[in-house]
Amino acid sequence: MRRALELARRAEGRTAPNPIVGAVIVAPGDGEVVGEGWHHRAGLPHAEIEALAAAGERARGATMYVSLEPCAHRGGGRRTEPCAPRVVAAGIARLVYGLRDPFPGHGGGAEEIAAAGVAVDGPLLEDECARANEAWLVSARQGRAHVTLKAAMTLDGRIATAGGESRWITGEAARADVHQRRDRADAVLVGAGTAIADDPLLTVRGVEGGRDPLRVVLDGNLRTPPSARLLPALIATTEQAPAEQAAALQAAGAEIWRLPGEAGRVDLRALVEGLARRGVLSLLVEGGAETHAAFLAAGLCDRLLLYVAAIAIGGAGAPAWLGGEGVPALGQAPRFRFDGAPRRLGEDLLLEAIPLL
Repeated sequence: MRRALELARRAEGRTAPNPIVGAVIVAPGDGEVVGEGWHHRAGLPHAEIEALAAAGERARGATMYVSLEPCAHRGGGRRTEPCAPRVVAAGIARLVYGLRDPFPGHGGGAEEIAAAGVAVDGPLLEDECARANEAWLVSARQGRAHVTLKAAMTLDGRIATAGGESRWITGEAARADVHQRRDRADAVLVGAGTAIADDPLLTVRGVEGGRDPLRVVLDGNLRTPPSARLLPALIATTEQAPAEQAAALQAAGAEIWRLPGEAGRVDLRALVEGLARRGVLSLLVEGGAETHAAFLAAGLCDRLLLYVAAIAIGGAGAPAWLGGEGVPALGQAPRFRFDGAPRRLGEDLLLEAIPLL
């Protein structure tokens, strides 16, 4: 199953709106691997079909390990045929799956295969399989994009000096890791303040075979200049935003989304639900401080990525990674748990955390 997960991760960030899936077929007796496959992207054969094609007749009587329960969808304009009947037809004697498929209209493959007389076991390594597909699971269960908040900071939580200097707080290894995260994300977002102050590209650099995610700017008042280097991008604004500025940005290549909101604040749940309908599974939010605070206040944070440099800035005027008004009492603070041990990236540390439910 871990080999199936290893195969699945080869397509991480490439399969939206589908999950990443890997499959391994093992011959009876000596346990020889006779077929492997993974889902490369939406519209292409699923992992099970790839593995069955590789195994050929050697699939008969073999065991298939697959990181996600084989799909059993029928109709509805699907681009690929269901996997469950193909597994049965190939003569697989035993199926071991890692994770149940919660997506409406897709699940039930394990039961269908068992009903055909195939031995079925699972879930196996369920937590690891769920972690690999955490973005897709959020989309399937909640109908929205999975949200990761990312910040690079000093030991005292600052993201810039009082004068605004922020390049570079963290070192090359940490920045390289961020580019790998962008490569695996479907969309990357910054607030208008960051777009104006830093004029970022938000592209993927230094990653072999890398591809740029959809760039998104959270801009309730349409302050983003048409000369911004991140354009073309999707700009999420409110229904009250000025039409003249919207036209100028559209002429520069922007796609304008007018969403519900008040006082220049975009309804973030409407945004992440709209992104999911567009096929975005994973959204990487790179700041700034007010944007991070807005997502946390809306209850829209599934993972924190905190890159911490071993320097300290101090001073009341140096901005922290998290803005907003703050909580009035500790009992109202969002709480997280660290997910794994800190990871050393050059001279910096990467801390990952997920919210406590």
